[in-house]
Amino acid sequence: MTEPTPQPAGPGDRPPPARFAYDAHTWKEIAHLLTNLPVSIVGFVYTVTALSIGVGLTVTVIGLPLLALGLTGARQLGRFERARARAMLGVRVAEPSPLPWRRSGGFWPGLWQAVKDPVGWRTCLYALIRLPWGVVTFAVTLTGLFVLWPVLAFVVRAMADVDRAMVRGLLSPSDELEKRIAELESDRGIVVDTAAADLRRIERDLHDGAQARLVNLAMGLGLAKEKLLEDPDAAASMVEEAHGEVKLALQELRDLARGIHPAVLTDRGLDAALSSVAARCTVPVAVTVDLEERPAPAIEGIAYFTVSELLQNVSKHSGARSASVEVWRSDDRLFLQVRDDGVGGASLEGGTGMRGLADRLGAVDGLFVVDSPEGGPTTVTAELPWRDRSGTAAGKAPAKGASARGRR
Repeated sequence: MTEPTPQPAGPGDRPPPARFAYDAHTWKEIAHLLTNLPVSIVGFVYTVTALSIGVGLTVTVIGLPLLALGLTGARQLGRFERARARAMLGVRVAEPSPLPWRRSGGFWPGLWQAVKDPVGWRTCLYALIRLPWGVVTFAVTLTGLFVLWPVLAFVVRAMADVDRAMVRGLLSPSDELEKRIAELESDRGIVVDTAAADLRRIERDLHDGAQARLVNLAMGLGLAKEKLLEDPDAAASMVEEAHGEVKLALQELRDLARGIHPAVLTDRGLDAALSSVAARCTVPVAVTVDLEERPAPAIEGIAYFTVSELLQNVSKHSGARSASVEVWRSDDRLFLQVRDDGVGGASLEGGTGMRGLADRLGAVDGLFVVDSPEGGPTTVTAELPWRDRSGTAAGKAPAKGASARGRR
């Protein structure tokens, strides 16, 4: 009976069990173990030479640059070993992030980044311990091909598993660290873009609103001054019109200041500030704030503007008859929940600004969850890390990506 052809292992799949009849996986493992010795010799010689010269010359000017260069070269050895393990052992190991040369801030900071590079040092450790192991695997595998043929597949599998463990343990990046670095880089870009957009908005509002009104006011007062003696009635009318312009300009400046950071939030906290926002909403809004103390100003500001934006969406898009806002704290997280009985259908891609809110909350390790089926109701839950007003976190925040929890 013809045996079925073994299927190649996919990413993350374990190789098929070792058998007396050798298959493609076993032959790949044998090839890997036989090539361990020459590859290990090259890696060992390079590592010993690079570290000896670099460390030995650290008392001179060229010592640290040579050490940094050696560790950077060790990264290339690690890349080659990961590729070899991927091709012959089926080990899927992610590539570590490159050294941040451009963001290091100059030659010496970049040099220090290379010298303390954990990826380079782990690769050097891998190369040092691989030489004796390479001798063992080469000798056992080569001898086994002649005298251990019936059980060689099982011996090879055991040694290949040790190789897999070495590659995963010493040549794989720290998944959590790499993920966190990528998130922080993305979040930093979001924060920069958001700040730039806010500055442009403030500049536009000042230029098109209060500034234009003040220019008209100055011109009106100038004309009134000229007519004060010739036509007192016309001058009085112009002064009255200018008085109206002053009131409008003051109102626009108050609205602009409220959009930057409302005074009521600074003075009285979220309860009063959200009640003020709810009073301006076009539908009745019930506000419940259950906080024994106030969070840090930055978190408080983000919470305020999140609810404000959501209530604007309720006014413009929901068609709701009523809405509610709830704010509470659970352990080291601050929760916001905005509900309305509108038509539903809201989403992060709906063009209502929710994607921007989700990005802003994500930049501070927050979460943003929208539950809005067609026909309603809509429930938006936002979660922020709690930080005390002293500036310290109340506790260790859960990992980003955890599920938003509803209020009990």
